[in-house]
Amino acid sequence: MDLDDTLVALADGTRRNILQRLAAGDARVTEIAAPFDISLNSVSKHIRILERAGLVRRRVAGRDHFLSLDPAPLDAAAAWMQRERAAWTHRLDRLEAALRAEDAIAKAKAKSRRKP
Repeated sequence: MDLDDTLVALADGTRRNILQRLAAGDARVTEIAAPFDISLNSVSKHIRILERAGLVRRRVAGRDHFLSLDPAPLDAAAAWMQRERAAWTHRLDRLEAALRAEDAIAKAKAKSRRKP
């Protein structure tokens, strides 16, 4: 699983719609393609991007291709986002504390200059 592949796959509305449909259960490629106003070939390209990202698995039974959702890459992306959020929150909290301390020092200096 590669985070870049996951994010690229999620960047397109058609692919997100495909994932949303597969969240309800396995489906044939033709069932997935039916609601879209694009060619089956175009839907297949979207599916290949989802497969490359590991978000979709394909099972072939005769002439039918069944797709299923694999949420593991979504879980990995969510975990990465949570770690990044925590790290940035910590950094921003430290920056805020430093700026408040700097402001307090500046106020104290200004106050000491005003006293006769």
